[in-house]
Amino acid sequence: MRLLAGSHAVFCAALFSLAALATGVARAADLYATAVAQPGRSNEDRTRDATDHPADVLRLSGIKPGMQVADFLAADGYYSELLSTIVGPKGHVLLLNNPPYDKFVSNAWEKRISDHHLANVEHRTIDLAHIGLADASLDAIILVKVFHDLYWVAPEFDWPKIDAAAVLDQLARALKPGGSVLLVDHAAKAGAGSSVAGELHRIDEVFVRQQFEAHGFKFVKSSDLLRRPDDPRDQLTFKGPMVGKTDRFVYVFRKSGG
Repeated sequence: MRLLAGSHAVFCAALFSLAALATGVARAADLYATAVAQPGRSNEDRTRDATDHPADVLRLSGIKPGMQVADFLAADGYYSELLSTIVGPKGHVLLLNNPPYDKFVSNAWEKRISDHHLANVEHRTIDLAHIGLADASLDAIILVKVFHDLYWVAPEFDWPKIDAAAVLDQLARALKPGGSVLLVDHAAKAGAGSSVAGELHRIDEVFVRQQFEAHGFKFVKSSDLLRRPDDPRDQLTFKGPMVGKTDRFVYVFRKSGG
């Protein structure tokens, strides 16, 4: 009887441990859904949620509470606000824009930070040639539908030719060893490279992977979460009939050394 009682106690303890582990995993996964469900988010943002699926996308990044992260060319800070909730009060979010991006959104990031009391979000206006991030200071960087802009040239919008390789080098230095990059972008036709980055604001996904791998990043995974096979990949992405309907690829990279 004593043996049976002891076995029962061990069995119950094991069940309790498994339940606690499952609860911990569920809570970690819920971080992203909780951020999206946060009260007070704008109707405009909630409408965007339907096409961006931000909880599912950010879950792929593995960003956790307490992390130091950067939202690169974040525009009005849609993702920065979500990251603010995910990293929590012990974490920090850098909302990075260059001057044209700040101008494009009429500094809407400022209202977002103020209205939602995003105390752990810091906006910086950066020069892409000299971003100014401290070495090994970041746990993660996200680039959402902006990487193609590094290959765009538009003097009429004060957008000069950018040294994309130098930008990648700077991002690599800013990440801690083992730090991650989450990238989302509009897919161009296979083999297009960066040739339609200006005309269509799209980029070839194979080209993107090659560029990151050439700068010390290890490819971790991709996701079909935002795929649209019906997209012919030959139309402009940010206005006209393809808005919200583009075929987008999602990549996760990790900096070597971690």
